[in-house]
Amino acid sequence: MGTSSLRFISRLILFAYIASHFGHAHKQPNYYGKVIGTLSNYAHGIKGDVYAVDDTTIFIKGFCYDGSGPAAYFWVGNSSSPNPNGYAVPYPEMKETGGRRQPEALRAYNYTDIFLKLPDGKRIRDIKYLSVWCSRFTVNFGDVYIPENLKVPKTRTLPEFSRLAHGLRSGNITILDEKTIYIPNLHYDGAGPDAYFWVGNGSEPDPFGIKVPNEKKTLSPLRGYQGEDIEIILPGNLTVYDIDWLSVWCVLHKHNFGHVMIPKDLDVPPALGQTQITPPWWYEPTSSTPSPPLSKHELTNCKEMLGGRVQVQWEMIGEDIQIRVSGRINEDQYVAFGLSGREGKAEMIGSDVVVVAYNSRTGKFIAEDYYLSDYAQCDGRKGVCPDMRVGGKNDVTLVHGERKNGVTTVTYMRPLQTNEPEKDRIIPESETSVIAAIGPLNLRGEANAHHSFDKTTEDIRIDFTSRNVHECTNSLYDLPDTSDIKPWPVAVITNETTFSARIGPAGGKRGYSSITGQPAWGIAWYINDLLIPEITVERGQTYTFIVEGGNDPANPARYHPFYITDSLEGGFGQKKEEEQMAQRVYAGVKYNAEGYPYPTAAGRYCEWVHKTVDMSADMETFENYFETLRLECDKGEPAKLVWTVAEDTPDLVYYQCYVHNHLGWKINVVNSAQAALPLLSMVTAMFVIGMITFIR
Repeated sequence: MGTSSLRFISRLILFAYIASHFGHAHKQPNYYGKVIGTLSNYAHGIKGDVYAVDDTTIFIKGFCYDGSGPAAYFWVGNSSSPNPNGYAVPYPEMKETGGRRQPEALRAYNYTDIFLKLPDGKRIRDIKYLSVWCSRFTVNFGDVYIPENLKVPKTRTLPEFSRLAHGLRSGNITILDEKTIYIPNLHYDGAGPDAYFWVGNGSEPDPFGIKVPNEKKTLSPLRGYQGEDIEIILPGNLTVYDIDWLSVWCVLHKHNFGHVMIPKDLDVPPALGQTQITPPWWYEPTSSTPSPPLSKHELTNCKEMLGGRVQVQWEMIGEDIQIRVSGRINEDQYVAFGLSGREGKAEMIGSDVVVVAYNSRTGKFIAEDYYLSDYAQCDGRKGVCPDMRVGGKNDVTLVHGERKNGVTTVTYMRPLQTNEPEKDRIIPESETSVIAAIGPLNLRGEANAHHSFDKTTEDIRIDFTSRNVHECTNSLYDLPDTSDIKPWPVAVITNETTFSARIGPAGGKRGYSSITGQPAWGIAWYINDLLIPEITVERGQTYTFIVEGGNDPANPARYHPFYITDSLEGGFGQKKEEEQMAQRVYAGVKYNAEGYPYPTAAGRYCEWVHKTVDMSADMETFENYFETLRLECDKGEPAKLVWTVAEDTPDLVYYQCYVHNHLGWKINVVNSAQAALPLLSMVTAMFVIGMITFIR
């Protein structure tokens, strides 16, 4: 088969994939609601197409009127034709006249889009016509009649969120219009590490969904909610007609905390701004919204990088470009942003970047021109070097710096073209590949080359001549500043032979991730009501674990069989065969007649849940944090895992979840006291013999 044929088949597969994941057709382009009709023109150039948006709202698309009538109003009534017995629909607003409020007469309009809200609780079903009516001369300038049996779009009430994990629950969810969803009485503990409102297609939530901004119009991971009523708006051109479900979904661990299905027979109002007014793209209505060093509108473009932790804004000003880089970083870290070393690829070597940071040692902000010739500390000749250290100059001018709520923001200017072609690239007037990285500052206050620093890996392209690129939906300032949060001490269990094993929250920044250095996904094992304690066992002894981690494989968020392994990661059941063979299991897994493994310790589900929201950041000790939790258990019986520690068991093993990675922690294995007695007796005997010999 030729290359062209393979390319054709690949495209067919891609198109099929796209079609399968965006199964609903959009209601229709330019959907304004149910068509009522077109305004007739009897005088004064009346024009406009009229739609029923919802049962109280009328939309006129492209309204025209020359404005020369002495007292013209939008006029409705329930008679067979317009007459003085109708009443005015205020537009644009009521005005004070003679001590009382009355509608304002219409001025001239030229293809203007108009919303009319029926007054005094009236509904479209209560009227038979809409007219442009002159009340002074009782003349009808133009009208349209409401069709009989007009089916007006209405809000649609859905069930509540299913309750699968992290205390998620809500009241009945309502679709207000094709883009706006109202979620009443929302409860969620906020402990998911990477949870978002998530929409997509199919019979249930899956990883191929799309993030939906929260009620503050940001894409920050979801905080905790305690019975709040919120509204969320679907992003971009997406509408409820394009999706099958709405969920709260953990992107990092691909888990559904709860969802609601979207019916296919919706007939909801269009999203024309009548539900709520969307703020400007840059506005964040929170107390932590920064006062910008330069007015926000001066930088008309914004792009997110590194998972939303870095935002870059820019504006061309003559032969220069002004750039503002904001990053959620520590005081001892930097953000590097600039042109990739290779077009069409994220390449650090050969890149031309500007490093921005706040140097806490000097109390100054940094905006420094760098050239990256190698992944190494700058030695004055090559490496990650400021231009000034390798014979060049800093072509960047610092404009302003600010550090607030854990976010460093630095604004700088640089020319589009410098006189150092060997170190500085020309910023083209077309799309170009850019890179960003986060790393530590060294003692010199320079960007330190570091093997584990975060950097872009995909090809990200920016046209620096563009205007109104609004791709920053996340608010860095919405995220809590956790730089001063200290982890809890590691809990220890010794001299115990029976253990309870239940599920509980991972403890945020103070808990699992800080203790283990491994990623947490919101929950972890609680052993004897302690968060991932280190357990000490003795070889030759028998131990019993009473396991309550869930026994329903159909609900993976509540299915956590317990097992003991030499794997720091766990998750034996999700591994490929070769990965399973590389992992040694000591208890909790058996094999069936066909040779397939299965877990043996999967009892009823018991979980320590938040009484309100996750308060780990506010609790200095785990004991205080534990008081904020309550135990919830399903009906059923626990499982029992009995483990006799073999003599060849290594000194360090782990208790883990059979299905998921990173839920457990260490078991330290030591020799038993009985095993040590013969050795002690031998030493004692030798000591006695030695003493007798010495005395003789």
